[in-house]
Amino acid sequence: MSKVFLGMSGGVDSAVSAYLLREAGHEVIGVYMKNWSKNLPGMKCPWAEDLADAKRTAVKLGLDFRVFDFETEYKQKVVDYMIAEYKKGNTPNPDIMCNQEIKFKLFAEMAFEQGAEMIATGHYAQTDGKNLLRAVDENKDQTYFLYRISEDIIPKCIFPVGGMEKPAVKKLAEEVGLAVAHKSESMGVCFVGEANMKDFLGEFVETKPGEIRELETNKKLGMHDGAIFYTLGQRHGLGLKTGLPYYVVKKDMDQNIVYVSQNLNSLSLWKKEIKLKDIIIRGEHDLSKLQARIRHRAPLVNASLDKESGILTFAEEQKSLTPGQSVVLYDGDICVGGGIID
Repeated sequence: MSKVFLGMSGGVDSAVSAYLLREAGHEVIGVYMKNWSKNLPGMKCPWAEDLADAKRTAVKLGLDFRVFDFETEYKQKVVDYMIAEYKKGNTPNPDIMCNQEIKFKLFAEMAFEQGAEMIATGHYAQTDGKNLLRAVDENKDQTYFLYRISEDIIPKCIFPVGGMEKPAVKKLAEEVGLAVAHKSESMGVCFVGEANMKDFLGEFVETKPGEIRELETNKKLGMHDGAIFYTLGQRHGLGLKTGLPYYVVKKDMDQNIVYVSQNLNSLSLWKKEIKLKDIIIRGEHDLSKLQARIRHRAPLVNASLDKESGILTFAEEQKSLTPGQSVVLYDGDICVGGGIID
């Protein structure tokens, strides 16, 4: 059996992962990654509570426990990246960047330096020793967030709950007496708990009000408090008094104008092909016969990729393809990689 360093978030998935690894006979070292500890106005960072929960689980299971402090690197590689992308008018995914730069890079490097033979996390994913595979629980599958991790690290990863359904994970946590069995899942920004992105960005980015205009008529319908906060396809939170449903279809960052439309068939909302950047493809695959996921939990759709041009063509039109978000590519159960919408 192996010496396994397990990333413990303080949640039920990593707690059950710790139990499963221990039961399988591995020497398990639990590690809490301290990525963010800053409180923001009206937003308390949950890191201390999460650390205490992770430590409590380690004590319960009799595991060695450590804390890796990545706060400086996290600010540089995840938070600063995210803020820069929003300033450009894009909608980035900080969870994906966190997995690429922190959990499966810095954490892995430090773990191996300290004697780890394998690393593990509570993500819903699987491996066959070479490829990253979708989880058994299709509703919880997290390969969308893991698609950018390095090809070299996958053979050294264990995802203990990837072969389980979420209800079974919670049931097992209850049966073995883990205190976090009924802890609610963290939502919102990955590193500031329940905070919403608008509140978070407002602390770091200067914004100014601007107009919301109807795309077809250029008529002013209302005001917004910063184009940076709006995402293509967004319907809620526009504050329009029209009584009719409008969708964000375009943003002019230079003029600070948000364009909306009632037309769900607007060409600005639906596209059959898009250009990807920062493409990652692992292994040899027929790129003309892939399946694509345009957001977490979105259904898989058939697609083909021209890697040279970065053009991804869908079998049928897709709605609300948002610059800065990722499209993740699959060959059956294998997550082969993906790219960022340009």
